[in-house]
Amino acid sequence: MSMNQQSIEEIFESVWQWSEAQGFKGYNKHDGLNSPILRALLGWAKWPRIIAIQGVMRFPVNIRPLLLVPKTYNPKGLALFAMGCLDRYQATGNEIHLIRAKGLLKLLMELKSPGNWSGICWGYHYPWQDLGFYAPSGTPNAVVTSFVCEAFLKAYCMTGEKMYLDVVESAVGFFLNDLTVLLDEKDRLCFGYMPLPMKMRVLDVSILIGAVLAQLVPLGGRTDLKETAYRLVNYVVGQQTEYGAWFYTDPPEDSPIRHDNYHTGFILDALWRYMEATEDWRWERNYREGLEFYAKELFNEDGSPRWMSDKDYPHDIHGAAQGIISFCKSFSYLKEPVFGELANKILSWTLTNLYSGKGYFYYQKYPFFTKKFTLMRWCNAWMLRGIASYARVFLGEDGIDHC
Repeated sequence: MSMNQQSIEEIFESVWQWSEAQGFKGYNKHDGLNSPILRALLGWAKWPRIIAIQGVMRFPVNIRPLLLVPKTYNPKGLALFAMGCLDRYQATGNEIHLIRAKGLLKLLMELKSPGNWSGICWGYHYPWQDLGFYAPSGTPNAVVTSFVCEAFLKAYCMTGEKMYLDVVESAVGFFLNDLTVLLDEKDRLCFGYMPLPMKMRVLDVSILIGAVLAQLVPLGGRTDLKETAYRLVNYVVGQQTEYGAWFYTDPPEDSPIRHDNYHTGFILDALWRYMEATEDWRWERNYREGLEFYAKELFNEDGSPRWMSDKDYPHDIHGAAQGIISFCKSFSYLKEPVFGELANKILSWTLTNLYSGKGYFYYQKYPFFTKKFTLMRWCNAWMLRGIASYARVFLGEDGIDHC
């Protein structure tokens, strides 16, 4: 598909309009237990809950409507939509994009997790059973809160309005006081995914938090957070393999997920945000080696996203969007053509294979069939952010963040 300013702008607007028409509510990858039927039949213990969630997630067609699963907000998705709009505002100066972003940020404040937490925080609007924990609907978690914080930080950079920075300052209380501490050493620190009893160390959690804290040092004058941010990031960087990859967990055998696509992108982008905020470039080599692994082992020659380094299918829309975002960012700063070419390939492949042409993106492509349904956060929110990143970098617009 030819990608020029007009076609990309039209796709961005089509995705926005379709998503807005749904009220930004949709189905979610792991929302099987939002079904009153499955909750009654299988919601009583760990493995039945996992069967329910995984069964709905892996079914070749979307059976959520049959199971009466409601469409809900996803705070991470709203944050991604907001960041996409802020990218467009930054690049074009068109006030409509800023107005849209502000509306989503206001909605996010209304959707913060209820409860007596040490700071503002967000979670998913569905019960979630993982191998290492069970979280009731609305339980705040570190990853969602980190992504929401990134949206508020970007809004502060774009507008200078302190209320956005204040939100992130509040969330620091949640990160530092409510999350389970899984490792606490002089130079290394690891937080748990949620404020629940757990032992599983999920690597992207600590570096996502570290990147948020690091940005508050120059933006908010929070020099007290500098050491904590360093320890969180140092722990994750130290888990990089000799061939440039990261496992999903430490130790690796705690999860069946190995070197997967989008979590690798999460770690790389967070590492860059940390280095940029602190002007500490000691880990630039780690970043470059991670990028090379990501490019060579998690994407195919035609730009299709691999599921894991040792498993090609399914080609998942989230992996495609994350690749576009990560390689746009790396190209805009490093100016190495290979990363720009790969971002182009990924977007071209995605628009050809996973775009409906009607304002929404499909979920996954397999060798002989495609899951032609959409999940609001997983598909549309991620791709709207990816399209905005691409337009900013490759269509003659500003590719450098203002702060």
